[in-house]
Amino acid sequence: MGLTVHFTNNGPVGDFAADALYAVLTYLAVSFIAPRFRPQVSATIAYLVCVTIEAAQLSPGPAALADVFPPARLILGTTFAPVDLLAYAVGVSAALVCDRLIPRRRTRSIRPTAR
Repeated sequence: MGLTVHFTNNGPVGDFAADALYAVLTYLAVSFIAPRFRPQVSATIAYLVCVTIEAAQLSPGPAALADVFPPARLILGTTFAPVDLLAYAVGVSAALVCDRLIPRRRTRSIRPTAR
């Protein structure tokens, strides 16, 4: 969905939406990799991952990598934009709210029966 928004909606609104969806994907990846984390922990880690990738764009590394391997541009970006940090916060917050609204399946603990 994020790639569709990225390629079909040029301009600030499309960029913001694509970045927010990128953050949602990051939240889902963290939740999938570490399913036992509480949602707040997954949200914090996801936001920090997004911020770290955005901060890396202050260096020439991501742009150089994108020149060698163009698909890296979609994951690492090439240009730092402070508004992206807000988009990541919006995306992670939306994912966290949705995650909290989904009821969790309760598992029963299996206890040995007394004889």
